[in-house]
Amino acid sequence: MKSTRHLIISVAITIFILSLGTWGYMSIEGWNFMDALYMTVITISTVGFREVHRISNAGRFFTMALVFFGIMFTLYIAGAIVQFMIEGRIRSILGRRRLDRKIKHMKNHYIVCGYGRIGRVLCRSLSDNGLDVVAVEKNEARIPVMEEDRVVYVAADAVDEAALQLAGIERSRGLIAVLGSDIDNVFLVLTARQLQSELFITARAGSKDVDAKLKAAGANVVESPYEMGAVSMAQKIMRPAVTNFLELAFANARKDIQMEEISVGDTSPLVGVTLKDSGIRQQFNLIIIAIRKADGDMIFNPSFETRLAAGNMLIAVGETENLARFARYLNP
Repeated sequence: MKSTRHLIISVAITIFILSLGTWGYMSIEGWNFMDALYMTVITISTVGFREVHRISNAGRFFTMALVFFGIMFTLYIAGAIVQFMIEGRIRSILGRRRLDRKIKHMKNHYIVCGYGRIGRVLCRSLSDNGLDVVAVEKNEARIPVMEEDRVVYVAADAVDEAALQLAGIERSRGLIAVLGSDIDNVFLVLTARQLQSELFITARAGSKDVDAKLKAAGANVVESPYEMGAVSMAQKIMRPAVTNFLELAFANARKDIQMEEISVGDTSPLVGVTLKDSGIRQQFNLIIIAIRKADGDMIFNPSFETRLAAGNMLIAVGETENLARFARYLNP
């Protein structure tokens, strides 16, 4: 930044002038360090205190030169400091307005309330999968982290209706409540459900006892990170190959193994077509491992005679590019 560079230069010049003035009085007048430094400070600051000791003609010429340069550099330093403060404030205001404009143009995005360890991972995962995300966080210490992660955020308390409206809750697809306490998450879910009755809400539960309260408040899904972590550890011990496959399928680290859910649109050319006649394997090199019907029933390892219908959700495994082509084919 230009203002930051000017501020650094100003500090360097100040140190240089103080050093030069102190050295000059010590050399010309033979004063000690403290007297020479004191005389330099009151001279360049134009305070006007009396001289420390009687001064020679050479010392007077040196003082006049020091005053002349001191005034110029003092003005320069004052200007640099003012510029640094003003530009910093302007950058902050313009940055906030840019974020607000970006949020206003968002639709079908996800709102992650809380940018702690869990919230940060959620935002990164959703963004990596091409989804728009808005983080809501009141802790000012986490704002630099969100800016470093280039996350669109609202710096406010998530339980406040105004904060959720600023995050575009009326246009959002879902909300994830991962605040620090269960009480805050319950209140957040209540507030979000009142603002958007059709919103899909996922909430974090710190204890098993709060599950029912979060669901009663309006959460569609309640998850406990601690229980999930314990179950995951147990599965890695008992079924290492299975968990390794699932991690590869969901990590986006490899393009040869991906798992995705793809809906069958009303105008899809595969509506009413059986799996054996769909050409999914031949055209897209994908494996359909499950089908979730519109009524919620799940068919695992569907038969090749299974007929696809509008509203079905296909759980497919394959390469990322093939999954994307298949998604466009199912929803032309």
